[in-house]
Amino acid sequence: MPKRKTLTGKQKAAILLISLGPDVSAQVYKHLSEEEIEKLTLEISSVQKVEAKQKDAILEQFHQLALARDYITQGGVDYARTVLEKAMGENEASNIIGRLTSTLQVRPFDFARKADPQQILNFIQNEHPQTIALVLSYLDSAQSAEILSQLPQEMQADIAKRIALMDSTSPEIINQVEQILERHLSSTGTQDYTQTGGIPAVVEVLNGVDRSTERTILDALEIQDPELAEEIKKRMFVFEDIVTLDNRAIQRVIREVENDDLRLSLKVASEEVKEVVFNNMSQRMADNFKEEMEFMGPVRLKDVEEAQTRTVSVIRRLEEIGEIVIARGGGDDIIV
Repeated sequence: MPKRKTLTGKQKAAILLISLGPDVSAQVYKHLSEEEIEKLTLEISSVQKVEAKQKDAILEQFHQLALARDYITQGGVDYARTVLEKAMGENEASNIIGRLTSTLQVRPFDFARKADPQQILNFIQNEHPQTIALVLSYLDSAQSAEILSQLPQEMQADIAKRIALMDSTSPEIINQVEQILERHLSSTGTQDYTQTGGIPAVVEVLNGVDRSTERTILDALEIQDPELAEEIKKRMFVFEDIVTLDNRAIQRVIREVENDDLRLSLKVASEEVKEVVFNNMSQRMADNFKEEMEFMGPVRLKDVEEAQTRTVSVIRRLEEIGEIVIARGGGDDIIV
C-alpha cells in the first residue's frame, strides 16, 4: 500500500481487520451486507504490507471512535464531546466527533426509549393519531406495543395503519414533537432525521401486543385497507418462526400442511428448524422426508418461498380457529 497517502475508509477498515486477526474479523463479517463483505475482502486482498506505526495509528483511531460512540450512548453527543475534550483537547475531540457523527445517526426520541411507557402514554394519548404514530414508530417495539395496547380500541387500528403507511417525516416536524415530549418528560436526548415507520415497524409493534389487541387492529384494518392488512399478516409470522411453537402445535401443523409444501419449505430451512420439525415426526416419516428431500435436487427459490408462504398461511389459520397458540407479548396467551 502506498506510503504518505491519506488512507480511505475502506483501506483503514481492511487494515483494522487484518490487525484484529481472522477470528475477530469473521465475527465482524456477520454484521455486514454481502456488498460490504465483497468490497472489504477485495480491499484486504490488495494490502501488501502494513507498517507497525500505521497499524497502531488505525487501532488507536478505532479505539477513540468506539469510546466516543459509547459516550454518545450514555449521554448524547454533547456529553461525548465534553468527556473527549477533557481527555484529549478540543481539536482532537472535534475531529473524533466529526468522524463519528458523519456515519452515526442518533435516532430521534432516544431519551423517550428510556422512559416509562405509561408516562409517554399519558402525554400522547390525546394527541392527533399521526403524532402518536410518529412517536410509536421511533420507540422500542416493546414500549410501542404496551402503549398501543392501552389506547382506545377505536384508535388502535388507525394508528397501526398510519405507522405502516408512514414513509418519511420532515426534520422540522420531528424536531417539534421531540422537543415537546422531551420537555414534558424532563429528559435530554439527541436527534437525527432518519426514515422510520413502514410495515416492518408496525409488524414489530403488533408482534409485541397481546392476541386480543392484535386481532382488534387487524380486523379493523381488513375493513379499512384489506391489502395492507394481508401484507402485515404475512410478515407477522415467518416460516423460521416455527421453532417458537410448542411440540403439540408443530405436530398439528405437520398433519395439516401438504407434504410437498413441507418438503419444499424445509429445503433451505436452518438446521434448527429442520431438527424441530423432524423431532415431531415419527422416525419413519422423518427418514422418508429426509430421503425425498435429498433426491429432490435443486429447486427454485421462488417455489420454496411460495411453499413457505402456504405453510405459514396454514399456521395462521390454525391459530385463528384456536387449534394452536402462537406466543406473543402481553401475557394473555395462557394455556389451560
